[in-house]
Amino acid sequence: MTEPELSALRERAEHGDASATDELIELATELGDVNELRRLADAGNATATDELIQLVAEQGDLRELRRLSDRGNTTATDQLIELAIEQDNMDELRRLADQGNTTAAEQLAELTAE
Repeated sequence: MTEPELSALRERAEHGDASATDELIELATELGDVNELRRLADAGNATATDELIQLVAEQGDLRELRRLSDRGNTTATDQLIELAIEQDNMDELRRLADQGNTTAAEQLAELTAE
């Protein structure tokens, strides 16, 4: 897709064309375009948010998962906990536990008891 075509697609999406938005999400997902997915997710698109979470979790991007989690996205929080466990990131689990996340607290207790 050329840059002018992409710009036209973005414009259609911004004017409420659901099929253009879906196409943008699909394209961004295929290309691994975190910035495009973030832009669409920040505009309130739930599908883009889900795709963004999946992509950044696969990439091990704690920072982006943390950003989404801190905005109240429970799926991002769950993925953040899973990634923190995989990476043995006790600091992240502790941060989440300190914020009142019981799953993170339970995982932290299990991991530190081993």
